Amino acid sequence: MNGRQIRRFALHYGEMVAAMLIGMMALWPVWSLATGAAADTSWLRSQSVETLVMATTMALPMAGWMRVRGHRWAPIVEMCAVMYAGFAVALPLYWTGVLDAAGLMLVGHVAMFVLMLAAMAWRWEVYAGCHDPHRHDRAATMMAS
Repeated sequence: MNGRQIRRFALHYGEMVAAMLIGMMALWPVWSLATGAAADTSWLRSQSVETLVMATTMALPMAGWMRVRGHRWAPIVEMCAVMYAGFAVALPLYWTGVLDAAGLMLVGHVAMFVLMLAAMAWRWEVYAGCHDPHRHDRAATMMAS
């Protein structure tokens, strides 16, 4: 582990967080518009559904950015699963009344960022290395020739 790898790792984490935040800011309003006519008591407006939609608005752009950065599908799917893992633990606590809506969002989001960091550390060599976004294009070209 050297300084360059640590910087690459931190930069990659920051890029994924930025993609998540941009996605949430861009996609959450779309969800709000799509469900705006639904009654507050509709299942579409339930805290459980909206929590999972929020995670999705963050996971989709993060996955897209990872793909642009040259990641294989396995780490992308793994990182997307991590995005929901905290909510998978927190939702039953919300349903049983242990957590309120604010607690659900807090636990789910904190777990999301911590688990992302843990997943990245687990695959250190993937996230601390350099990725070439054109690697897939070159591989396809070489196979075609």
